[in-house]
Amino acid sequence: MSWSLVFEHLFIVLAASIFSIAVGLPLGIWAYMSPRARAVILRTVDLLQTVPSLALLGIIMVFLDPGKLTVIIGITLYSLLPIVRNTCLGFQEVDPGVKEAARGMGMSKPYRVLMVEFPLAFPTVFTGIRIAVVNAIGTAVFAAYVGGGGLGRVITQAIRVENMKLLLGATGVLMVIAVALDLLMGWFESQMRKARGGSRRMWVPVAAILLAFCLLLPYGRGSSGDLILYDGDYSETQLMHHMVKMLVEDQTDLTVTIRDQMSQVNNFKALIGDGHTCDLMISYDGTLLTTFLQKDPIDAPAGASIYDYANWLAKGTHGLVMLEKLGFDNTYAIAVPQAVADRYSLETVSDLVAVADQLTFGAEQGFFTREGSMKYYPFIEFYGLQFKDAVSVDLGLKYTAVENGNFDVTVVYATDGLNRKANLKILEDDRGFFPEYNGAFLVREDTLARYPELEDILNQLADRIPTEQMAELTYQVDVMGRSVDEVAREFLMGLGLLKS
Repeated sequence: MSWSLVFEHLFIVLAASIFSIAVGLPLGIWAYMSPRARAVILRTVDLLQTVPSLALLGIIMVFLDPGKLTVIIGITLYSLLPIVRNTCLGFQEVDPGVKEAARGMGMSKPYRVLMVEFPLAFPTVFTGIRIAVVNAIGTAVFAAYVGGGGLGRVITQAIRVENMKLLLGATGVLMVIAVALDLLMGWFESQMRKARGGSRRMWVPVAAILLAFCLLLPYGRGSSGDLILYDGDYSETQLMHHMVKMLVEDQTDLTVTIRDQMSQVNNFKALIGDGHTCDLMISYDGTLLTTFLQKDPIDAPAGASIYDYANWLAKGTHGLVMLEKLGFDNTYAIAVPQAVADRYSLETVSDLVAVADQLTFGAEQGFFTREGSMKYYPFIEFYGLQFKDAVSVDLGLKYTAVENGNFDVTVVYATDGLNRKANLKILEDDRGFFPEYNGAFLVREDTLARYPELEDILNQLADRIPTEQMAELTYQVDVMGRSVDEVAREFLMGLGLLKS
């Protein structure tokens, strides 16, 4: 955890707060001035609040690229309810005698609302802003799921590797920020209520928010470089992308920028199309074929490997090239705790058939989706499995859940170092349901045309990272607590690929 992540988190909160104020105040005033529009406006902001945070971000991502803008718009929509309602309420609470006096002086309605009633309503309006800002601090954690950055990435990583110290540290920072802002804004609100409105002091918090926003602008701008990558939500992705940065910057004059954490699916969306926001990513031939390109391994022409077929399709449909295979096969694998394996004498997936009705299957939500053919329902149909129950958990909580005995069977990645920590036994996929998931760099053709030396540099890693080696690297990061940069650099130095 670093100060840059704290400031990045604050930037997201302040940017969303400014947008929500700019939108919420006019809507609140409109709701107050127009009884006919009031019901529609208030019902709409109420409904927005009922949409789950991740679902709202997913909807926004249909129209926008992943990143900070998606998060800021999502938090802005979430923050409208307290601002709109308190604005409308604040105006309704203004003394009717003051309103009548303003009418008697011949003031127009817009002038009366803005110059007379608004200063008196401001303390109540500010209460709504205060609630919105404090809530936004926690909501901004979801930025980690869509490449928005901030402290959410620290929290999700800490949950996944069960690093309680890191989790409590990041949570504590958020709590301190929230309490400090709440106390400061609460004090200002009390001063405004004592002044009973009509004071220039009501512009002080507005000026403070704008000033803080300007100071944090460097943490909100998209980083630039000759090559742009996104950090991954797995240590394996992070390791490979940081190796790219080290190799390219060590052997060329190019600069490589690694932007905020992003999932594989979102990373692929950011890689394709004319509006792409990155140049390359680590991927897998099986993932490329089944998840990204929506094809099945049986669709491959006779004699063509999954790697060749996926590469051919990606080049033809998206202008992407998969470089040489790196050596590790991060395929899906079915695993059980060693105690379960011993109790039921489990060695292969087929061994589960006879005892599945006594066992609970659990996995991350993504394994239960219909996107791609290598998922839960095709899997159990293929093997003829009937589990007692099937439960989904957040990806970061899966290993904790299986260690606590919440379920007996799960799906893992073959190279995940946490498999060893959780003492899981990998069952042999004896009927070959899961295809190979050979790791390889997926690069845009126009990027290779622009930097032709890039292919040879990255292919220096071809066939030099076996599955066991990648499992050890992720173990060093996820279990031993070493930094991604430290582990990546040590590995490259061991291969003699870095000059220093």
